[in-house]
Amino acid sequence: MAQAFAEGRKCLTIGGIGCVVFAHKTTEGWEALLSGIIGGGWVVTASWPIATEMGSRLRARDSAALATSVHLVCRPRAEDAPIGEWSDVLRELPQRVGDWIERLQKEGIRGADLVFACIGPAMEIYSRYRRVEDAEGREIPLGGDPTAAEAYKRGFLAYVWETVGRLALEEVLGTAEARARNGAAGALEEDSRLTALFLWTMQSTQADTDAVNGNDEDDESGEDEEAEATKTKKKSGYTLIYDVARRFAQPLGIHLERWEGRIIETEKGIVRLLPITERASKLFGEEDAAAISRRIEADVKASRNYSFAFMQDEAAIPEIKTRGRGRKSVAKDGAAVAEAAARQTVTTLDRVHAAMLLQRSGQTNGLRAMLKEEMQRGPDFLRLANALSRLYPKESEEKRLLDAMLLAVPR
Repeated sequence: MAQAFAEGRKCLTIGGIGCVVFAHKTTEGWEALLSGIIGGGWVVTASWPIATEMGSRLRARDSAALATSVHLVCRPRAEDAPIGEWSDVLRELPQRVGDWIERLQKEGIRGADLVFACIGPAMEIYSRYRRVEDAEGREIPLGGDPTAAEAYKRGFLAYVWETVGRLALEEVLGTAEARARNGAAGALEEDSRLTALFLWTMQSTQADTDAVNGNDEDDESGEDEEAEATKTKKKSGYTLIYDVARRFAQPLGIHLERWEGRIIETEKGIVRLLPITERASKLFGEEDAAAISRRIEADVKASRNYSFAFMQDEAAIPEIKTRGRGRKSVAKDGAAVAEAAARQTVTTLDRVHAAMLLQRSGQTNGLRAMLKEEMQRGPDFLRLANALSRLYPKESEEKRLLDAMLLAVPR
């Protein structure tokens, strides 16, 4: 690809323009393309998402399918382009990406379309230099190991994905969540942040795209292999490619593996956000909704915290063998302690989902008791419920339940 772009670069004068049309929803795909563009001697000066896909096609449902193709506007990089300082690039990145996110949202661009449309402004900061170096003279590459701590190992794009994810969390949940690491004071728990970031990324530009295409019916012509997988998928829930979910979650201190089987499920490179109907057994166990409603009423009257099924799961408490006589001990190392705590703690998201399940089952007495208790507990429950209501698709069951539940909140 770098060779192809280099040939295109030779065809133009210094004032010429190249346009690359690309639609791919993995960060790996974008890194491959951008590496070719940079290696070919180009500066990315803008990126414009243009509606090219039918939003109602089967592939677009319940996943982060792109409704737009991103048009990258490129200009030849001057032969005498300077060397950039990493500190200057890193300082400019959040403001540049933030301004672009705000503009695109006003244009009705959402989710994955918005994420990848932010690449142009971010890349202009980086690609206008023939290379970018840190204070010690080490080159900051375009891509690298996103788990590394050092910038020259992580690469520039890792900071782009982190900036987009942080700005998204700040928009939907608040500044504390955008800056949070695990256990940060004033921030919602990790699973709330993961769910909000997941749903934000999954938002679609479908309404605008349908209007452009004048399309009301499914058009399954030209479906690719991924679409075939979607057709045969039996499980419900919203999905993201694992690569995308990991790239956004990891820099924000969100560990996907910690929530596997509790709020997400990963299979064949696809992360699925579990619908609340699948969470019922995880939260309530084998009891029916009426029994749970009665138990919650009793817990509220007795000023007890709600106990959920997963808290009784002995497998959630890892045991290690001690030295000496080989007996088991409940002592755990730091990683095990953190993971066990996450599994055993009832989070704000758990309580919101429990209230939604009570709403779904028509258990008004238990729901009212729970909501009254939550209002006394603090603002987090209501803040998260309102945020999720804005993020879920308009016609989804989850949004219907959230909105009905919010109407029952005591004023």
